[in-house]
Amino acid sequence: MLTAEQFIQRFKDVKTLPYVVTELSRMIADDNATMKDFEDVIKMDPTLVARLLCLVNSAFYSLSQPITSIGRAVAFLGMRNLRSMAVTDALRNIFKERHNTGIFSRKRLWLHCAVVGICSKLLAERIFGINGDDAYLCGILHDFGKIVEEQIAKDDFLAACEACGPTDSLIAHERHFLGTDHCEIGYLLSCDWGMPSSIQNAIRDHHTLTDDATPGTLTSILQIAQYITGQMGYSSLPNVASPLSSPLELHLQENMDEYKVLIDDLPEEIAKAQDIYEN
Repeated sequence: MLTAEQFIQRFKDVKTLPYVVTELSRMIADDNATMKDFEDVIKMDPTLVARLLCLVNSAFYSLSQPITSIGRAVAFLGMRNLRSMAVTDALRNIFKERHNTGIFSRKRLWLHCAVVGICSKLLAERIFGINGDDAYLCGILHDFGKIVEEQIAKDDFLAACEACGPTDSLIAHERHFLGTDHCEIGYLLSCDWGMPSSIQNAIRDHHTLTDDATPGTLTSILQIAQYITGQMGYSSLPNVASPLSSPLELHLQENMDEYKVLIDDLPEEIAKAQDIYEN
């Protein structure tokens, strides 16, 4: 069995996030970084440039005049939104299916992460009234550890997936077969990528049930998003539920009217994201 650190090192020897993604995260944390600095980094990734300009000029924003410069596009979208786009674009390629592996599917996992990211952003902004960019990153990154496990110890990872029943914890099966779990791996990777500590902690704790969970934290938002999207059929493994901490169950019941509106809007938001990222 390998430690989480050994999984990460072996994965980095095979594939990791592109330089532009980690550099954008570093620059966002740097108060001295300028818009020109961001533009210089983005220019290194032609695919990201194309998607950036496509997004700002799409019907989603309905601008009266097209934006043709990287600098103006970055200024329009904002640096955090740009980082979310760069991460999503990079993950899309890493999640590509190589071949069918039974119960586990990279395509299903990608859809799960994308939908949880979208739902997390909506929860942050509509329910809790906070900026949703970090919540989106939590959602899109929270299960990345599973990709690492599947690439480095495929047979053991698939055995853990096969052993997981509807009410089981995948975490327990991962620890049995692999010696670690995707939450620990994802947490250490997010530290390595320079993500904010709140995102790191949410990735580490998104399956941890506690009696003192506080609605509105990134960890709680991520857990609620997993629960909602799982109920809608977007779980990462077929028929495997994502439970909620008790205080979050109570919060959901007390605010059900607001959540019903959000859930009704989710399919349209998912369709918008698919238009951007599946072309």
